[in-house]
Amino acid sequence: MDHPRTFEGALAYHCAPSLAGIKAADLFTWPNAACGEVERYAGDLARRGIRLRALRRGAQRTLLLVYRPACLERCLDCPRVRALLEQAGYPSEGGAEALLERLVERLEGETFPHEIGLFLGYPPEDVEGFCRHRGQNYKLSGRWKVYGDREAACRRFQRYDHCRDALCRRLAVCPLLEMFHPVKGQEEETH
Repeated sequence: MDHPRTFEGALAYHCAPSLAGIKAADLFTWPNAACGEVERYAGDLARRGIRLRALRRGAQRTLLLVYRPACLERCLDCPRVRALLEQAGYPSEGGAEALLERLVERLEGETFPHEIGLFLGYPPEDVEGFCRHRGQNYKLSGRWKVYGDREAACRRFQRYDHCRDALCRRLAVCPLLEMFHPVKGQEEETH
């Protein structure tokens, strides 16, 4: 698939694993000039149990996070992930929303918060390795830089790629929002 030109295409291409619920979260950027689409999709996705959250607005583009709250909560609840986040100054109390609030604050700072990989479901050893080695001396570079289990990472990369390819193929015949049904009890919710 060529680089997606529509918001729906960008969501499918960059966020398929999190939309499908097999990854904690995905990031992508979108032009600020098209913010109306982001707001509309945020409400439509929320009714389907999927969150679309602006993390940082730059001069031209906004950094967006797509996630399923329960999936992100499970990911961030891992003791090793929590320990790494606490070391980086995140609150020890509160759930995913409290951690996301701190991430937004960190994104406004001078240095990029590489612990963002923990929110995206990257293995803690890979996030820790990236920070320790400053992005060098990795075993494999794919969706992220791998410092731990290379074979497991390759399998995950392939799974995510297959998910993206399948969702993008399906998008050619079906609108994205029709692929995900509203979640009972969230029909009126629009974070």
